[in-house]
Amino acid sequence: MKVSDFFKDRALFLMVNLFLFILVLLLMISVKTGMITIFVVWCIWFLPLLGYLILDYIRWNNYLKNMKISLGNLDKKYLLPEVMEDGNFLIAEEINKIIKALSRDMHENVKHYREIQEEYREYIETWVHEIKTPIASSKLLIENNNNDVTKKIDIQIDKIDNYVEQVLYYSRSNEVGKDYIIKEVSIEDVVKKVVKRNFRNFLEKNIKLQLTDIKESVFCDPKWMEFIINQVISNSIKYCNTKGAVIKIYAVNEKNSVSLNIEDNGVGIVERDLKRVFEKGFTGENGRLFGMSTGMGLYLCKKLCNKLGLAISISSQEEKGTIVMIVFPKNNFVIK
Repeated sequence: MKVSDFFKDRALFLMVNLFLFILVLLLMISVKTGMITIFVVWCIWFLPLLGYLILDYIRWNNYLKNMKISLGNLDKKYLLPEVMEDGNFLIAEEINKIIKALSRDMHENVKHYREIQEEYREYIETWVHEIKTPIASSKLLIENNNNDVTKKIDIQIDKIDNYVEQVLYYSRSNEVGKDYIIKEVSIEDVVKKVVKRNFRNFLEKNIKLQLTDIKESVFCDPKWMEFIINQVISNSIKYCNTKGAVIKIYAVNEKNSVSLNIEDNGVGIVERDLKRVFEKGFTGENGRLFGMSTGMGLYLCKKLCNKLGLAISISSQEEKGTIVMIVFPKNNFVIK
């Protein structure tokens, strides 16, 4: 706290004292009081006042300085009331009490909303598991009544299944640390599993698939890794509407990381949309053009990659294609 700011705050107090002293001074002059007496009165009046203000400044300055130091040392600023030192004067103690009361109320509200969020997440997970039953039953019926129509229905059911899975992972995206198993994972195994899930879509759109140099292994949770790769490949399939469509999947082994690249020769992404593709709900020009984008797939990929300590980026040229790069660090895995 600046000295000038402190005395500005006490300006009214000082002005009142100065005004009262002037009245006393006029009274003393009217009765012909000597200058020495006036000087003594001035000293008796203002020196204790100045001493009081200096001491008051010191205690307020120390109080605020300690609070700022405590705040600066905290990563989570809302924990300040827990580490605040007791005030050594009445007003500071009252301020501390108010701050701690506000903090308790805030924690109670946060706890309440966390409970609501947890209930909602549990409901979503239950709903997802329940909806999986009719989806599985529908696929079984299709297998027993295989024809051109049911094959097309099966493709649409696969899309529904992917969207249901997206809902499940979205509900769990804030709790990645509670639901993961880190182990060495073969990129080839995960990629082939995802390709198998989407093989009908590859056939329907007559997309050529090229898998090269994917025998690398990385440390990751295979379930979350599969979901991320599936979202990217689903996007590549979705926007491959040209003849001679090709999706290339390959790994690049670098010094400190392994990069999994998923490249297509589809419609590409408009340059002005590139910076926003990972934003929640952003569909861009392609989403509006094709009318089948939710803007959630890449957002979830980015969010989960951040939680898993991975990096994801996109490069694209309109009408030429898109490359999505998922980077797995070597020996540096961190759940956030």
